[in-house]
Amino acid sequence: MRSGAVPVSPEPAPAPPGRSPPYLPFCDGPPDTRPRLKPIPVARWLSPDTEAQTWLPAKRALIRQSGHEVAAGELDGPEARELLALMRAELPEGDFGAMGSHLERAAWAVSDDLCLLRARRPGDWRLIAGVLCAPTYWTIRERIGMDLGALHGPVPDGDPGLAQRIGRVFSGLRPGRVLERFNWTVQLGGAHHTPERPVAGHGGDEALYLRVERQTLRALPVTGAVVFTIRICLDPLPPLLVSSGLREKFEDAWLGASRPLRAYKAWPELEGRIAQACRDAQRTGPGGLIDLGTKPN
Repeated sequence: MRSGAVPVSPEPAPAPPGRSPPYLPFCDGPPDTRPRLKPIPVARWLSPDTEAQTWLPAKRALIRQSGHEVAAGELDGPEARELLALMRAELPEGDFGAMGSHLERAAWAVSDDLCLLRARRPGDWRLIAGVLCAPTYWTIRERIGMDLGALHGPVPDGDPGLAQRIGRVFSGLRPGRVLERFNWTVQLGGAHHTPERPVAGHGGDEALYLRVERQTLRALPVTGAVVFTIRICLDPLPPLLVSSGLREKFEDAWLGASRPLRAYKAWPELEGRIAQACRDAQRTGPGGLIDLGTKPN
């Protein structure tokens, strides 16, 4: 892509009115640092693309205008070429664009970000390439070449604990198998492209949004590289809290996270806003009416 392009942050399209969030991982309990990877059918690897309408157009604008900021590494290496060929075969109706590197063309077709990791020697998995348009507070350029320990260093017990567990998963992953996991947090504003964490008081949208990362791992059969995909789903949090059942599950998950993980996610900074959102939701039932099943504070 154009090396002289000025970095931009396209405004994401709002989620469709009344949309039900595709994933609600807080219903499974408090977040932690366990991988929690589960196998899924290959047909569900990249389909359906739940964010094709809300994020993909803005993602393509980033690739087109600021590819040098969101894409880095061996973008035309054998791993990238193999991934593009695999995606073309499995997404025959996909739009893979007409320009750019092999990895950028692959990323053009889906809302998911795509990262490639290769083992230079057994167990030494390193990030060799990526197109990262919706980062959760990092950039692809700063992490190219890092091993799993460095990549997970900021996470509580990330290095060596989590990194070693993920390394074993990578080394044992076989072609034809896809593993899926979810990560989530709450952020201010509905921006997908967040190389830095949104901070209160800096202007702009400060509404609370549920930010879910749907992550998958898949081994490429020829090169042996591992593809790490990241799909970001953003939905306003307050409407979800109106349901007493969802609100209770969210509160349990929010309060049940460990102190180190809460600090890593910068949740203490949002405590007051979250508490107020839960109180407001408790007072208000569906459609903006007072829920007779609750007692206003």
